[in-house]
Amino acid sequence: MIIEEKITFDKFIRWALTALVVIAVLLLVNYLGSVLLPFFVAWLLAYLVYPIVKFVQYRLRVPTRVLSIIVSLVFLVAVIGGIFYLIIPPMFEQFDKFCSILSSYLHEKTHIANFPVAIQQWINENKDGILDFFKQEDVAEAVRNAMPKVFSFIGQTASVIISVVASLITLLYLFFILLDYEKLASGFIKMFPQKNRPFWTELMGDVEREMNNYIRGQSLVALCIGVLFCIGFTIIDFPMAIGLGILVGILSLIPYVHGLAFIPMLFLSLLKAADTGQNFWVIFASATAVFIVVQAITDMVLTPKIMGKAMSLNPAVILLSLSVWGALLGFIGLIVALPLTTLIIAYYKRYVTKEGGSEQSAAVSAVPMMPQEEEQTIEKNEKTDE
Repeated sequence: MIIEEKITFDKFIRWALTALVVIAVLLLVNYLGSVLLPFFVAWLLAYLVYPIVKFVQYRLRVPTRVLSIIVSLVFLVAVIGGIFYLIIPPMFEQFDKFCSILSSYLHEKTHIANFPVAIQQWINENKDGILDFFKQEDVAEAVRNAMPKVFSFIGQTASVIISVVASLITLLYLFFILLDYEKLASGFIKMFPQKNRPFWTELMGDVEREMNNYIRGQSLVALCIGVLFCIGFTIIDFPMAIGLGILVGILSLIPYVHGLAFIPMLFLSLLKAADTGQNFWVIFASATAVFIVVQAITDMVLTPKIMGKAMSLNPAVILLSLSVWGALLGFIGLIVALPLTTLIIAYYKRYVTKEGGSEQSAAVSAVPMMPQEEEQTIEKNEKTDE
């Protein structure tokens, strides 16, 4: 027998107040976005770095949390520096090579030895004509319309400088969050009344499990994509094969963003054609063929096998959540999109469709404890025996 639950006036008021609080929080986060951005970035980085810090402290037996954080951050900086070393310097080298090839080509066609001197000489000879050109009404109007864009560019440059300063604040946030990560994580639950804490504890456990599954699964997919691209580009003797493969793998951490790799592929194909004399379309077609083959392997094998086992969150849903939360909260929305989406889905599964409550609890209880927790458990058992 199905018992219909009546919606009382008191319950309706509670739901309405909850909705108003949620809307107010979203508006407040959007208003304080520039202030909260470093904190949210630091919290996301802390969530990603914490397993490394925990491994260094408890598995490698580093004595203090502060030293563990320093070791972990130095390790991450070394890894990121190594990746940039494999990508950035070869890219500049290829760009310089492209400029030299272009310069020699123009020299052969125009027989001009020094282009800067030739340009300066041309300006001096045509100074009056250039001034008359800028005095024309259409050109003056175009300049007036372009000035706001110039100031906008200057404003963006200032924003970059402010972001650099904010990054230092982010590092401070990151350090202090990692220092007391367990207390901060448990302190979030203590914000709620005692009777509601079991609800939020179970819900946040679901969110953490889903996020861990997604991050592990997507990282493994990105690693496989990077390796496949490195192999494919090496086989066709494509310029900067290893660096470009690593770049595509990094872009693959966000689903379907690795399509941006077509931009450097186009540039490198043009460079190889100018350097070796081969047909540009043949080179670019071979690189595109590698892209298509790897994409087919990703869509038909890697994503279903890895992400299908890791979690039920479809990449299309992830892209939709990024778009929605980004439109609502700007850049902060892009950062908190995955946690909020997994929070909503976990709530829906556990308390609306009633899926997997007991199994998930059993899975959570089966997670191995940290060495410190094991020692505390052993000490409690010994005291009980005595």
